[in-house]
Amino acid sequence: MPFKVAIVGRPNVGKSSLFNRIVGERLSITDDVAGVTRDRLYASAQWLTKNFRVIDTGGIDIGDAPFLNQIKAQAQIAMDEADVIIFVVDGKVGLTDSDYYIAKLLFKAEKPVILAVNKIDDINQATNVYEFYALGLSDPIAVSAIHGIGVGDLLDKALSYMTDDEIVYDDDVIRFCIVGRPNVGKSSLTNTILGEERVIVSEISGTTRDAIDTQFKKDRKEYVVIDTAGIKKRGKIYENTDKYSVLRALSALDRSDIALLVLDGEEGIIEQDKHVAGYIAEYYKAVVIVVNKWDAVLKDDKTMKKMEKLVKEEFKFLDYAEVVFVSARDNQRIQTIFPALNRAYDNYQKQVQTSIINDLMHDAVAMNPTPIFNHGKAQFNYATQVAIKPPTFIMFVNNPDFVHFSYERYLLNQLRESIDFTGSPIKLILRKKA
Repeated sequence: MPFKVAIVGRPNVGKSSLFNRIVGERLSITDDVAGVTRDRLYASAQWLTKNFRVIDTGGIDIGDAPFLNQIKAQAQIAMDEADVIIFVVDGKVGLTDSDYYIAKLLFKAEKPVILAVNKIDDINQATNVYEFYALGLSDPIAVSAIHGIGVGDLLDKALSYMTDDEIVYDDDVIRFCIVGRPNVGKSSLTNTILGEERVIVSEISGTTRDAIDTQFKKDRKEYVVIDTAGIKKRGKIYENTDKYSVLRALSALDRSDIALLVLDGEEGIIEQDKHVAGYIAEYYKAVVIVVNKWDAVLKDDKTMKKMEKLVKEEFKFLDYAEVVFVSARDNQRIQTIFPALNRAYDNYQKQVQTSIINDLMHDAVAMNPTPIFNHGKAQFNYATQVAIKPPTFIMFVNNPDFVHFSYERYLLNQLRESIDFTGSPIKLILRKKA
């Protein structure tokens, strides 16, 4: 399993600033694609040669829950999810009752806790750390998330607890996760695919307990299904924390090749489905859209086509995904998932000859010459594929700033029209010609 570092602390101590500093970029992002706008609360990071994951619990709010209950839920999530917890306090404000409260909660964690005293922006404030010894935790580390001071020492300490126990599968094993909003039938689908009751199923939303990786073989192919588990400890706070289930989905997405996005065919598409789909797009994972509970839908010979059209319209940013219709409960049409899954995987690792890519690029530009943008006209020189999972292409151009995003989209569409990338995203990188 990936090594995870959680950041906890009361509001306004700089948790998100530290998160962004560790990850190396500002990840509170927006996007002009519907359903992709949100704050990031889980990200991959690297320090020296070590890769790990970071959780910003400040992104997990509990709606109308009382303040202390919100803090308690965030701390509990950190204790459940993380290998190491970074407890952030404010070196300018000093100790508060909330800090004592969080420290008391963290004492119960059977996890290492590192105390980070933030906002120590210059040497004159260094003595501010001493009062935090009163919390009875580890020696406090002075940091400035804004300026990067002390963050290296903090990461050295956090990653000293890392062990090399991440699960490694053979290259030919197809790893897929099952994601979707609560109560769409994710666990039922996992059980039906595996043919046995490996995962607890309940009518109550959010009762899956632990992330479960299960390896199995079907038609001479090796698969690993990762069920996006939900909640270790039940309770109103947990069950009302939608972002907690998102956190578990991101963890599963991070180590999968393909996402099965499960929708409720009976209830239809809601906004939360688009949020989950947005994460799949952002993580550049291959995808198959699974409309579950199809047995409960009143239908005629046109219903499936209408639903597929609606799915494509609502998930325009995943319009390359295949749509399959199943009933996990009644084990109907489950066999339609695997051909779509295999196609998505094959396309996710597809490699295209450089000569073909260049011919396509030149033909696309000839058919639709680049317009003037930002006071210049883009001139494309050369294109090549540089990676798979997802297929990633670099196009060299005189100045990437001259390429409007709509023209990038046009080039991607031309690639898709000529080469089958069904089920797989494509990443296009524009680079200035040397």
